[in-house]
Amino acid sequence: MAHVQLSAVAGGRPAAAGGRGDDMEDVALLDSYDEEMGMPPPPGGAAAEEEAAAEAHVRVTGMTCSACTSAVEAAVSARRGVRRVAVSLLQNRAHVVFDPALAKVEDIIEAIEDAGFEAEIIPDSAVSQPKSQKTLSAQFRIGGMTCANCVNSVEGILKNLPGVKGAVVALATSLGEVEYVPSAISKDEIVQAIEDAGFEAAFLQSSEQDKILLGLIGLHTERDVEVLHDILKKMDGLRQFDVNTVLSEVEIVFDPEAVGLRSIVDTIEMGSNGWLKAHVQNPYTRGASNDAQEASKMLNLLRSSLFLSIPVFFIRMVCPSIPFLSTLLSMHCGPFLMGDLLKWILVSIVQFVVGKRFYVAAYRALRHGSTNMDVLVVLGTTASYVYSVCALLYGAFTGFRPPVYFETSAMIITFVLFGKYLEVLAKGKTSDAIKKLVELVPSTALLVLKDKEGKHVGEREIDALLVQPGDVLKVLPGSKVPADGVVVWGTSHVNESMITGESAPVPKEVSSVVIGGTINLHGILHIQATKVGSGTVLSQIISLVETAQMSKAPIQKFADYVASIFVPIVITLSIVTFSVWFLCGWLGAYPNSWVAENSNCFVFSLMFAISVVVIACPCALGLATPTAVMVATGIGANHGVLVKGGDALERAQNVNYVVFDKTGTLTQGKAVVTTAKVFSGMDLGDFLTLVASAEASSEHPLARAVLDYAFHFHFFGKLPSSKDGIEQRKDEVLSQWLLEAEDFSAVPGKGVQCSIKGKHVLVGNRTLITENGVTIPPEAESFLVDLESNAKTGILVAYDGDFVGLMGITDPLKREAAVVVEGLKKLGVHPVMLTGDNWRTAQAVAKEVGIEDVRAEVMPAGKADVVRSLQKDGSIVAMVGDGINDSPALAAADVGMAIGGGTDIAIEAADYVLVRNNLEDVITAIDLSRKTFSRIRWNYFFAMAYNVVAIPVAAGALFPFTGLQMPPWLAGACMAFSSVSVVCSSLLLRRYRKPRLTTVLQITVE
Repeated sequence: MAHVQLSAVAGGRPAAAGGRGDDMEDVALLDSYDEEMGMPPPPGGAAAEEEAAAEAHVRVTGMTCSACTSAVEAAVSARRGVRRVAVSLLQNRAHVVFDPALAKVEDIIEAIEDAGFEAEIIPDSAVSQPKSQKTLSAQFRIGGMTCANCVNSVEGILKNLPGVKGAVVALATSLGEVEYVPSAISKDEIVQAIEDAGFEAAFLQSSEQDKILLGLIGLHTERDVEVLHDILKKMDGLRQFDVNTVLSEVEIVFDPEAVGLRSIVDTIEMGSNGWLKAHVQNPYTRGASNDAQEASKMLNLLRSSLFLSIPVFFIRMVCPSIPFLSTLLSMHCGPFLMGDLLKWILVSIVQFVVGKRFYVAAYRALRHGSTNMDVLVVLGTTASYVYSVCALLYGAFTGFRPPVYFETSAMIITFVLFGKYLEVLAKGKTSDAIKKLVELVPSTALLVLKDKEGKHVGEREIDALLVQPGDVLKVLPGSKVPADGVVVWGTSHVNESMITGESAPVPKEVSSVVIGGTINLHGILHIQATKVGSGTVLSQIISLVETAQMSKAPIQKFADYVASIFVPIVITLSIVTFSVWFLCGWLGAYPNSWVAENSNCFVFSLMFAISVVVIACPCALGLATPTAVMVATGIGANHGVLVKGGDALERAQNVNYVVFDKTGTLTQGKAVVTTAKVFSGMDLGDFLTLVASAEASSEHPLARAVLDYAFHFHFFGKLPSSKDGIEQRKDEVLSQWLLEAEDFSAVPGKGVQCSIKGKHVLVGNRTLITENGVTIPPEAESFLVDLESNAKTGILVAYDGDFVGLMGITDPLKREAAVVVEGLKKLGVHPVMLTGDNWRTAQAVAKEVGIEDVRAEVMPAGKADVVRSLQKDGSIVAMVGDGINDSPALAAADVGMAIGGGTDIAIEAADYVLVRNNLEDVITAIDLSRKTFSRIRWNYFFAMAYNVVAIPVAAGALFPFTGLQMPPWLAGACMAFSSVSVVCSSLLLRRYRKPRLTTVLQITVE
């Protein structure tokens, strides 16, 4: 492994691996700026600590049961600086959150390896990370400054740019350091602003960094490595790189603001004259390859064990019945019989070569004070093997040949390996959902090449993982969309069913948004990529599903506890079994006929004890919950229901209340003005201009509706026919016909206020108007009551202290709303409607959808209080919402469900994300949770029942009454298939079908 440390630009100091500000100029310009302005240091506390946290995803090899996951969690948690650890047995992964100032990735790897397992860091997502919302610091070289006035001028320009938090310019070094939010302003826009001021500017580097793993073709000799080193050293924007010559890979840490991923790949190829070709290593493909290797390794062990065990079984069971073979095997080879010697040799290979993995795993567990299934297998097979060797040697030197049981240990190992192989295959099936999602991403994309004037000059096929924001991509009919973006040319229909679950093709035209992974059906589209890599909708869905599968449902704690004490209890039972049978035989408590002629009570008792050790299975308990959760989260994703964790999945089964937000959740969120009436001498056109001018600065959906209505009133008949033309015309005239609004402020839950032409304007609900001392005329009050009684929202307007008029706005209900509410009632769930709207409108809407429990005129901050009031009696409350004002209630609810079309903040606060923006998925989420935990309870029942029944049978509880004795090899077979049966039980969830509302409502459709 070659390691190269790159230096920063001139005037800087060497970059520290993974560091933040170390590669910047020696003088912390922004720090000095903060001190000069008297600004306080950044606040500490939990939020600051969380920002400083780093995450690591580690692939852990060698875990076999929940006891292993507990051992890994304990080992990593004990390390200084580690905050949270989550280990998934099925995914063989650990997710670690740690403080980079106190711990390093190497410490985590070392902790896992010290616990007796193999660990490997999973490379960061092999695609460009989206620009984060956090602030970046960037350095720019600024030319043309001659004095302090120039510095002040540049600083003033930079500080006034939207998205720039702070800026400091140093005349002596001609450098400027700018602190900015990359989602609000780009580095190119900052450069343009400086150049527009008459100075020269060039971006140097930023505090951002990404890590990427590239595979290399053509990296064979030391000379090739040297060439690669020379290419990477000369590349701007690279912080450090590690070259792995064994795997032909290079891991690169780079500044995504300074250099793009595609530029790195192209530079490597051009710098080596085409000899070295780099490609992005997809982490999902790499993970699937590791899973395939694990299955292949297990299959090879099984084949080897079968190849050696079948002759042993043949010698014991078949050969004595064939005179020729019986005579041959009875021949002496020194003091040993030929048959016994062959069995000893064959079984020794099975026991210590094929079965080495069990000894290694058992040693790792015991070294750290834990136990697992491997300990039981090692105990059982070693006891059988050691006894057989002792009996063989005893017979060789005394002439009395007691029975040997070599075939027992060989068959136990064979059956356990067979079970493990089936388990690996079955567990692989549980992650099919993620594999299908990953396969949606096309492998290549057609990049449209343009010249400096923006003219089309050609096309180039590139790796889809190398697509960058701003790239224009050509999507042919029948091909997949490579990234999220916006259509810039062409019309077509796109099949989005794989993402949203909607079967009907969605029409696309210029300005339409497209989702990566969907299929273009008919026409050719040119799209401009807006989100790539982990920022795409598909990547976020995959991330949510993976996170959910990594989390543990609370019910899993029971299995973890049982697993921690299971093996010691089984070993104790085995010792008790041996002791009871041996003492009874020694005291003559059972007839000698129960013991074979060439055996004794010691061997008789030992076989029972070995059977007890081998038949017990802690794995079935450990797999009962995670396999079901993994399948369920994948199935949910296929149906447009994303679950964020096993705990949310568990809580949803017991939901008592479902609280619906009204606007955008029960309704379509597309407010439309239905009427406008003036109650003064003002002209209707002037009234609409006044209201639109006041609402123009608001982002509320009702404000958008008012603006659109006023616009169409003034310009109807003067608009172009095309949609694009309308939008262009709208942008052109908005600034011309709207009045200038000053001192604008939004009053949460009430409306807006501002000053127009020096007079105070109020636009909002009844509360806003009355609180400001404006009297509503009786005829206006009567008109308003009629509107509200018809489920319409009234927007009242006052100008200079006088009531002017009002507007009626309606937001149509979603077509499925009433049926979903009725369906929830059939499921025993109580629906509640929560809104900030007035009581009369709220009750009219609630009556239309069939909700009796209404909470109206609730401020955004009060929505969480309503949720808590429902929780007081111990009820489980689900909240369904879509807006920022729903976030506190979503977080307060036991189960938060965010409509997929809602805001990022609402989705972040929720436990479920309903991708399709369809209320039917609320029922799907609850039903899936109930079906999943019903299956988990069955899994636990089978796992517990198996051990409760099998252990007494193996201990010989039925032998005195039936004469049936379970041989150890048969006990091993039963143990192997018990865990497989639990995994297969969980896989039955793959047959899940979302409930049809006609079935839920018990309606018979003719």
